[in-house]
Amino acid sequence: MGEKMKVAIIGGTGDQGIGLALRFLISGEEVFIGSRDIKKAENTVETIKEILKEDKVDNLTAMTNQDASSQGDIVVLTVPLQAQVATLTTIKANLENKIMVDATVPLDSCLSGSSIRYVDLWEGSAAERSAEMLKDKNVSVVSAFNNISSGALIKIEEDVECDCLISGDDSKAKEMTMELAEKIPGVRAIDCGALENARIVEKITPLLINLNIRNKSRKVGIRVTQI
Repeated sequence: MGEKMKVAIIGGTGDQGIGLALRFLISGEEVFIGSRDIKKAENTVETIKEILKEDKVDNLTAMTNQDASSQGDIVVLTVPLQAQVATLTTIKANLENKIMVDATVPLDSCLSGSSIRYVDLWEGSAAERSAEMLKDKNVSVVSAFNNISSGALIKIEEDVECDCLISGDDSKAKEMTMELAEKIPGVRAIDCGALENARIVEKITPLLINLNIRNKSRKVGIRVTQI
């Protein structure tokens, strides 16, 4: 489906970044794993190669966050809340005229609290905070991948039975993000409207984490019916 994309995953050494990288590589995209620490990025690339058994890894490169953000056509931010502002500050110069997909969720666990409690942000959502930080760089900020479990992504032998709820103010950027999301088997992308709706979508994640805990699972997802 569609053309091959260059996808930079910023903070790509965590479970969510690894899971997305695996799925995008399998679908044929070119992936850049970004990290503050190049050694950590290189170790993550080796982990991914072991999972894929050397298949489809020619399109995988370890880089610093700054270098990865300069290479990607679509830049996916997968850092925890407490690293969001600092990370964007280091890469914002490389994001001009690009699509930046924010998968950040404001969880209380990022502040040494509970992983099933949402933290309200002054801007309304993590994605809106990114948009505020990047407003002078002509960046199209899209909220996506917040509700897809890393456990489901990493289990590559199975389809990901989850919808991807996508919010953004730039229609073209949303279309490209939806196309990327639907390259993951089992995922259906849902256009949730303007970026301000990310404040609703992000709040679903702590509920899903709670359901994972209660049901001793790592793959709980969400489906929207009748559309």
